Amino acid sequence: MIVTLTPNPSVDRTMSFEHIALGEVQRAASGRIDPGGKGINVSRALAANETPTLAVLPAGGPEGHLLTELLDAARVPHLAVEIAGSARMNIAAVEPDGTTTKLNEAGPHLTDAEVSALFGATARACVSASWVVGCGSLPPGVPTTLYAELVRRMSGRGVKVAIDTSGAPFPLAVAARPHLIKPNHEELAELVGRPLSTVGDVVDAARELVADGVETVVVSLGADGAIAVTADELVWAGAKIADPLSTVGAGDCLLAGFLHSTVAGGDLEAALREGVRWGAAAVGLPGSQVPHLEDLTDIEVHSTRTPQLDRVIS
Repeated sequence: MIVTLTPNPSVDRTMSFEHIALGEVQRAASGRIDPGGKGINVSRALAANETPTLAVLPAGGPEGHLLTELLDAARVPHLAVEIAGSARMNIAAVEPDGTTTKLNEAGPHLTDAEVSALFGATARACVSASWVVGCGSLPPGVPTTLYAELVRRMSGRGVKVAIDTSGAPFPLAVAARPHLIKPNHEELAELVGRPLSTVGDVVDAARELVADGVETVVVSLGADGAIAVTADELVWAGAKIADPLSTVGAGDCLLAGFLHSTVAGGDLEAALREGVRWGAAAVGLPGSQVPHLEDLTDIEVHSTRTPQLDRVIS
């Protein structure tokens, strides 16, 4: 069982445009809505590929009701904590080459009691879990220490913790020593406080975090693939994407595929290859759709334990 905690979930509306011109009326060629939020996307991808998962989330208002309906329709097991505010609605505008412009609401204000209820629900969900994944931004009213506290509480229960967030909560969570973190290239650069221009720069930064107590660092590099670093191993994996449609949720699917392989007993290289496969498949799907088994079969993934360290990241 892989439990996900998404403190700031959303209803994601994705609209496709031939071209976006600021300040003008835009008419979408197509549109769809999906349950959203990074942890929700991880659970959606896991559920789509028959890996046991449970998504823990706050839900309130009309948008929260719609969010749980969408999760039911997608057959994603979930545990919703009722809150007074309404869940947020996010908008993604996608152009034909895959360029994605996102407009995200801040989310509802959570009270101390509602935050406490989220922790309680997560603790109950993790009784039989092997991993808990804390993902995404924090809504107003939630202390920036939430993910650090999640690491401390769940690690004490013998559950492995993965964190995928950014901004102020991220360094606090990393200092609590989660088992795994999954930043993208930009988030890692912000975390270590310096630009990371090459694959070697990313590897060095990841190794610093491993030396500080994080067991595994997985870094998504967009079109340049991904790397995974532990105390003893380094792996790079990548896949070519012929027709990119949307990058929304691709990093979340990468993390889901990595954990899917890990809980099945895959080694670091196998896990990263599977993660890249899922992430690449997600880029080839519209909106924030997650890949199913049939979407993964034609994705060719390359990997190596001796990556080209001087390769400049695009």
